[in-house]
This record gives sequence, structure tokens and C-alpha cells, in this order.
Amino acid sequence: MAHEKELWQRIGESFVQEYYSQFDNTNRMGLGNLYSAQACLTWEGVAYQGKEAITGKLASLPFKRIKHIITEKDCQPTVDNCILIMVFGQLQVDDDPPMAFHQVFMLKAHDVLWACTNDVFRLGIHNIPV
Repeated sequence: MAHEKELWQRIGESFVQEYYSQFDNTNRMGLGNLYSAQACLTWEGVAYQGKEAITGKLASLPFKRIKHIITEKDCQPTVDNCILIMVFGQLQVDDDPPMAFHQVFMLKAHDVLWACTNDVFRLGIHNIPV
């Protein structure tokens, strides 16, 4: 008999699927609906506070096409009833070669919906000595 996934794991995996599907296949302005009003995004070391600032950053990224390939994701429940998600993968922008990336999300329940309160994104180029 297969082991059924915990609710927090199913929620985390569903969020990851929805987030990257919207990011890759639609107008990125819609991604703002996945964030809470006071969410915080750190994108390559630069912080953005609030849903509007985050939506503006994601919508203004300068590429025409992007494809995320998720190689692994780990989800954990937190002691304060949130869900922590760490995503590993590769992304390909326009005609550039694929690059590794890492992204961490924190989800919190707001009424009956889950929203992202924290998001940290880094390309996998930061572990290469200069």
C-alpha cells in the first residue's frame, strides 16, 4: 500500500506546480495573487516588500521566454503552522543555456487559502569562486 502524503506536503507541491506553471506560461502579473499583502521577496540579494512590489519585480524581468525544470523540492511543516518549501532546478531564459537555481518559499494560511509570505531566489552561480 502506498504511503499517502501529508496535507502540508500536498499543499507545498501544489503551490510549486502552480507557481512555476504561471511563471512559465502566463503573464507574470498573475503571480502576485499567490503572495500575501505584506510578503517579502529577496531576488538575487535585493529585497522587495509587499504584493505590489513583488508583482512589479516579477513582471519586469527582461526575458521573453522562460522554462523552469524542477529537479527536486522539499516541503516541511513549521512549528507555527506554515509550510517551508525549498526548490532546486534549472531554468532556461530565451536562448541562453540552462542555469541552476534555488528558491525557498514560506506559505501561511490566510482564511481558507494559502499564500506565500516569504520567497528567496538565487541562481546557482554564487558557489563558483571568482
